[in-house]
Formats: sequence, structure tokens, C-alpha cells
Amino acid sequence: MARSWATLGVDLHLEPTGSGVRKGLTDALREAVRSGRLAPGTRLPSSRSLAADLGIARNTVADAYADLVAEGWLTARQGSGTRVAERTPPAPRTAPAATPAREPGRPAHDLMPGTPDLASFPRAEWLKAARRALTAAPHHALGYGDPRGRAELRTALAEYLSRARGVRADPERIIVCAGFSHGLKVLGAVLGARGVRSVAVESYGLDTHRMLLTGAGLATLPLPLDEQGTRTDEPTGAGAVLLTPAHQFPLGLPLHPDRRAAVVDWARRTGGLVLEDDYDGEFRYDRQPVGALQGLDPDHVVYLGTASKSLAPGLRLGWMVLPPGLVAEAAAAKGRADTCGALDQLTLAEFITSGAYDRHVRAARLRYRRRRDALVRALASRAPEVRVTGIAAGLHAVLRLPPGTEQAVVQAAAWQGLAVPGLSRFRHPDAAVEPLDALVVGYGTPPEHAWAGALEALCRALP
Repeated sequence: MARSWATLGVDLHLEPTGSGVRKGLTDALREAVRSGRLAPGTRLPSSRSLAADLGIARNTVADAYADLVAEGWLTARQGSGTRVAERTPPAPRTAPAATPAREPGRPAHDLMPGTPDLASFPRAEWLKAARRALTAAPHHALGYGDPRGRAELRTALAEYLSRARGVRADPERIIVCAGFSHGLKVLGAVLGARGVRSVAVESYGLDTHRMLLTGAGLATLPLPLDEQGTRTDEPTGAGAVLLTPAHQFPLGLPLHPDRRAAVVDWARRTGGLVLEDDYDGEFRYDRQPVGALQGLDPDHVVYLGTASKSLAPGLRLGWMVLPPGLVAEAAAAKGRADTCGALDQLTLAEFITSGAYDRHVRAARLRYRRRRDALVRALASRAPEVRVTGIAAGLHAVLRLPPGTEQAVVQAAAWQGLAVPGLSRFRHPDAAVEPLDALVVGYGTPPEHAWAGALEALCRALP
């Protein structure tokens, strides 16, 4: 039986044109190489395979290949088949009167907050977990799936979050999402559908989160701030409150115990919702991390966490632990099918249940603590007017500067090849608090070998 074109060799799209089959094929191949559609080194199908694909004689293909070999477009060697010849492209012409625009160089050191040390991603352990997960995965796991996410991951998360963060959850109340921003977007849609018109937020925070809420038609109302951190006694006019209680971003303070109780009391009294961003929740260095706010009242607090800080943001994996009455609405707002990669979910589930996640977090905690300690020591000896504020936690530190110096220091840091933001970048435009001069230094981002150099450059930029 004749073999179908679909079973022969590699696919190659060609449309021979003009008079004569051989000439048309030769011209089409030559143009594909000349235009770059067939890159140098590309192995072409055998003459038999291409002839079967195109429905022409094998000798016609062989003759076309021979013509192009003679012209230098292709090469043919015994045992390696016919390939596109390596060619040196002509040097680009430059207009003598025009000076090409130069792009500004990348900073020598990235101290932007919010990203872990990506060079320390546990590739070997992750690969082992991926192999085990893929081997054990049932065939239906590769389908569209439950919009809440894979049951394996939701089960693993319920156990881990209960054990490590004090979250009260079961797998049926967890929805897997593509990071915190995705979860917040889903919740924005749910709140809007419920008639909520405004969400209280912290005076300092990420503008991208405020923009997501605004995009859902929700106003953002900045909460008051004092020396003890965010005040939550009365979020007037809001139907929900967004907080980072474990380690406030960017100021670096935990939510005061009295204010944790106050915001939960507000939610119970008014029927409002607390959206808990467990930012940096795993990374406390001077004591055991504070438990999740959700543990105080699972019926009024939505817990949101991600693998972005503990592993890598490129995984695009996060999770929401929802009050029972909110699960169906959030699942509907997310969509009818799971939008997060099933294989990555299965791998993370295996990574957690095998204990590899705990081992990685403990190692990362030690590594980041050493970096923060080095930062504090360097500032004490070389920039005594600059204070490190906030608790010993997370992947960033706030460096309080003398009043009126923030912009000058940010510019000096840029001259030293540093990418580092000032605190004013994170201030809510309607916040009724006095602006603070500070840098927000992300010490998690640089790879291990570059931290000493980044720290030296930072010290040179400080007053």
C-alpha cells in the first residue's frame, strides 16, 4: 500500500510555479533559501519524500537538488542528506550622514523589588518532579479541565497552606490562577457583579494592582497610615479591603495585631470582604512568620498566594482560598475551562508533596537573610544617615533617606548602573499622608555572585 504524505520525512511547504515542473521546483527552493524561510543548515526532505509530498517524479526532485547544489544554495553529503548551505550575509549598508540611534544600556545591577533570584531556581528538583508528575498523570489531565484547577494541586496546597501559613481551607475552596494579578482580576469581576463600587487599599502599594481594580470599574480608596502601619479601623465607603498583612509592600511592616482584628470585625459587621495578599509570607528571618489573616475568619477573607516569590514568576501559578459562598462565582468569572497549564500544576503538586518545596523555601530563606544582613552591615558602616526600616523579612528593604533627597539618590543610583526605585513610585495618588523619602531595594533579584558588586554600587550612590 502506498504511504501517505503525512508519514514521510519532514514537512516542507513549497508551491512550484511557472512553466516546467523542474524549473518551478528549483525556483521555489531557491527563493525559500534566499528569503531566509529555509535557514542555513536546515535539512531538506529526501528526494523520495518530497516527490511523494508534491506528487511528482523522484528524479525531478533529485535534479532540482543537484542544480541548487551546483549553484551553492544547497550542500549534499553522503550520510547527512541535503541541507541549506551556510552563507555569510552581506554587511548592512550604513548611510554616512546618519548616526544610528543607540538604545540605553541595561543597568549593571537590578535591584527592583518583587523578583527572586532566578538563578537559584531548583531546576534539577523541578525536572524530577515534572517527570514523576507526567508519568503518573492520567490521560484526562491533559484535557481542558476544571476551571478551579487540577485537584492534585488544590489538595497539595490545602495541606501546605494549613501547615505552613495557618490557612483554613479544603481543596474545594481553592482556585488556581495565573499569578496574583490574574486572581485579583477575577475577584474584581466578582465584586463588580455583586454591586461593590470601591475597594480600600494601602496608601503605598503596586499601581498595577490598583489599575486592575480600576479596570474592573472599582474605585480605590487609600487607607490611613501612621507609624504603626496601615490603619484598618473603618474603611469608609468600601465594599472590600486589599491588604498585604504579613509583610506590607513596600513599607515592610506586618499588620498590627489590633488592626488585623479590626479589619476582620469590619468585614463581619458590614458583609465586606478582605482580600489578603500573602506577599513574602514565607520569608521571615527573625522569628516564625505571622500566620495568615484568613485563619481569623475564612468566611470573610480571601487568601491569595503565588509561587512567584518562592520559585519564579515565570511559572504563572497562584491560588485563591475563597469563602464557601464565593467559589462558584469566582470559578465562573475565571472561565469555563482551566486557563493554567495542567503539566505545571501537576509538577508543582508533586514538588510540594515530595517535600522539595519546603527544602527550597528553607534554603532560599537562609540565602536572602544573608543578603539582608550584609545590606544592613554595609549601610551601618558606610551610610550611617540611611536607615533600614521594616521587619527582617521578604525580598526587599526600605532605606529611609534624609528628607528631600529621594530623587537625587535615585539619579545617583542610575549613574552607578543600578535599577532601583524610590518609595514615591508606589504612593497612591490620593493618599493623605506625608510623602516619605526612601529607596525600595530588592535584594532578591541579583544572582548570588553579583550581590557584593550590587551592594558596593548602592553604597556609592547613597548620601
